[in-house]
Amino acid sequence: MTSLDEILEEINEGYNFLMKEDSGVEPKPKSSQLKKRVVFGLGIGLCVGGVVLAGGWLFTVALASAVFVGAREYFELVRSRGIAAGMTPPPRFVSRVCSVICAIMPVVTLYLGHIDVSVTSAAFVVAMALLMQRGNPRFAQLSSAMFGLFYCGYLPCFWVKLRCGLAAPALNTRVGAAWPVLLGGQAQWTVGLVATLISISSIIAADTYAFVGGKAFGRTPLTDISPKKTWEGALAGLGGCLATSVVLSKIFCWPASVLSAIAFGFLNFFGSLFGDLIESMIKRDAGVKDSGSLIPGHGITFLLTVGTCLWRFAGCGLLDRVDSYIFTGALAYSFVKTLLPLYGV
Repeated sequence: MTSLDEILEEINEGYNFLMKEDSGVEPKPKSSQLKKRVVFGLGIGLCVGGVVLAGGWLFTVALASAVFVGAREYFELVRSRGIAAGMTPPPRFVSRVCSVICAIMPVVTLYLGHIDVSVTSAAFVVAMALLMQRGNPRFAQLSSAMFGLFYCGYLPCFWVKLRCGLAAPALNTRVGAAWPVLLGGQAQWTVGLVATLISISSIIAADTYAFVGGKAFGRTPLTDISPKKTWEGALAGLGGCLATSVVLSKIFCWPASVLSAIAFGFLNFFGSLFGDLIESMIKRDAGVKDSGSLIPGHGITFLLTVGTCLWRFAGCGLLDRVDSYIFTGALAYSFVKTLLPLYGV
């Protein structure tokens, strides 16, 4: 006698076979993944490049929109089954408030020029909301909410400080000397703009070379946090990052020293790698493959940000694409502001 479960399984297999025949869907070849990365890279590069060149409010609003989506993804990761099984996540209303606060932080940074007081005030409000909630407040709720404010809100604000805060003119920039007056002329090319372009380009080069090098030569795992990353890919990414930083420093005539350009490249690489590993650790504990899989239908929010339809095309979450940039902005700003004399001009 055939059991009922076996009969249902045979019916289900037959239904799936018919659906596959009708739809004509075939498994995507592996080459489509590379094509997707190339199209995504070119598209997002053009969008981000235009926003970075514009600077000011356009750059800040675009960043704030991306921060809001990234904060939503982070708090959904915190609420996922993998993490929530070992801790008590913040209430949903607190997560939503934190996401809005994170999105406001870049705007406040541009308007006031600093963010420290605003972050402290926001952390105080969130902590009080958690302590005053009904039931038994847990430290895990407070720690995950505070890290969310730091990770998704405070750190991205340094990109605003880097791009818009370092307004010293990059006088030696050849590109700036030939820049059209209708697009701002030479005054458009500030140290903040040049440093931001070099930093973003270096990160893109690091990710690209690490991916290609890892696929071609990767043999030795880098860390258990992200099993697909290898030492060979990391070294290739480091080489690509340093080369990009040095070449662009020659084009923009900033920083003035080759050693400064190499140091800037090292900093961008390690910042991007560290940010990538942090996000991988969060996803591993959450038990998900990509951060965007936890928010069904959030592509509508993506359309409100500059170029975010490309993330939808890429088939993954926003944090998966910007994790390399989260810590790098703070490191780049600190390097340019503190270590380079006269901003390296």
